[in-house]
Amino acid sequence: MTDPGRGFEPATGDGADVPAGRREAELRTAYEGLLQIRRLVNGPAGTGVPAPWEVARPARAVALALEASGMAPSAVDREGRRTRTGYRVAAASGAGRVEVTWVGPPGAGAAAEEQERLTACAAALGELGWVCLLYRGPRGRRFLEVEPPR
Repeated sequence: MTDPGRGFEPATGDGADVPAGRREAELRTAYEGLLQIRRLVNGPAGTGVPAPWEVARPARAVALALEASGMAPSAVDREGRRTRTGYRVAAASGAGRVEVTWVGPPGAGAAAEEQERLTACAAALGELGWVCLLYRGPRGRRFLEVEPPR
């Protein structure tokens, strides 16, 4: 939701569960603003390449892109326990990179869905010019590493 002085904050998957209807108009406005920034600063490349604003704030930009594409973010309660299965966006090692994981409450089956869901996340981000690589982590869980094109 919008905080006075801060603007729209996209869902990273580490926030509280917010009913979709309350965010739709703000999400649409924020995403349309992102595309307009791309058109203005990218010239002929248009909306297919991340703008400098996004490259400087990749976690925020990737979270906005995923939420706007209709992907469901994960959510946590006040104690930090997962309450909903979905994507989670967090800073990764290396400047300008983020990691996208598919997480959920214990026993919710997030691990069984992760390859399909992360592949869908990569497709949505790829359409917007982000470079996505799917990896398998130390415990066999998959994750996306996302970065702007070079």
